[in-house]
Amino acid sequence: MTRDLLDFYTNAPLLELGLEADRIRREKHPHSTVTYIVDRNINYTNVCVADCGFCAFYRRPKHGEGYTLSFEQIGEKIEETKALGGVQILIQGGHNPYIPFEWYLDLMRYIKRNHPIHIHGFSPSEVDFFAKTFRMDAVDVIRELQKAGLDSIPGGGGEILVQRVRDIVAPKKAGADRWLEIMEMAHNEGMKTSVTMMYGIGETLAERIEHLQRVREVQRRTGGFTAFITWPLQPENTPEMSHMPKTDAVEYLRTVAISRIVLDNVPNLQSSWVTMGMKVGQMALTFGCNDFGSLMIEENVVSAANTTYRTTTDELERLIRDAGFTPARRRQDYSIIPADTPAAA
Repeated sequence: MTRDLLDFYTNAPLLELGLEADRIRREKHPHSTVTYIVDRNINYTNVCVADCGFCAFYRRPKHGEGYTLSFEQIGEKIEETKALGGVQILIQGGHNPYIPFEWYLDLMRYIKRNHPIHIHGFSPSEVDFFAKTFRMDAVDVIRELQKAGLDSIPGGGGEILVQRVRDIVAPKKAGADRWLEIMEMAHNEGMKTSVTMMYGIGETLAERIEHLQRVREVQRRTGGFTAFITWPLQPENTPEMSHMPKTDAVEYLRTVAISRIVLDNVPNLQSSWVTMGMKVGQMALTFGCNDFGSLMIEENVVSAANTTYRTTTDELERLIRDAGFTPARRRQDYSIIPADTPAAA
């Protein structure tokens, strides 16, 4: 099976891959709807000790450009988000050793009390960092965050879920097994999560397939992944990978298509127009993607690598229509928001 998939990924003509991915997409989503979400990515701190070679965003402790946002600053960002029709915040940060665990719990409570919104936050790598730093079991970290107000977990920090690759590019972060284990814990606690793959960091094509198959196996057991998102490394400004070649649109479309084919048990695939641009983002809708991702009111990590595409709700909807689909706003769980819902819903 793995060899057949690898052969198909490596050797099939691009359009043949696309047609098979599109067939699976239409089976899962027979209507011509393409969804998107209005949200904001709030990076509460950029101080980090993980030292990932592909990250242009983080700053080491005591660096002059390091920051941690106050609750009030985060609250202001949430209110701006709601005024623009945002329905969730994505909250992630660096592995900051100076923030106590109670701060995170107080932040969740503060948001739910003063600025209620869906909180999609704290990747498995952050959960693992909390568990180690605060000497807790990871499942207790998840339970405490959930009790304080965390609604779902993003798939950040997945990169390539093969230990050989992680040992090279992110040796201080949660390993491949641990990352998947934490996702499975979250699913078992009733929490939904997304899952990602960042490729082009020195892995082989076989290792990309292995990543996808490992995700598929967890999904078979738990059914907890709502969506999969893949994108290539953005090498500009990164500490150790600025020399890496930037992968092209064809490789992106091939990778999206094989992801849809392998992950036939994950319901949704997002197009990554934020890294690939609008035209390639549109093309991905015929290569297996049924979701156009986020409007991205704020985004800092990809921007730090000089790769930023911006848009508006009207433009996003026009792009979806021009690709031959019907746009619909959604929530994190992929339920559709009726078109006549007020902006701050």
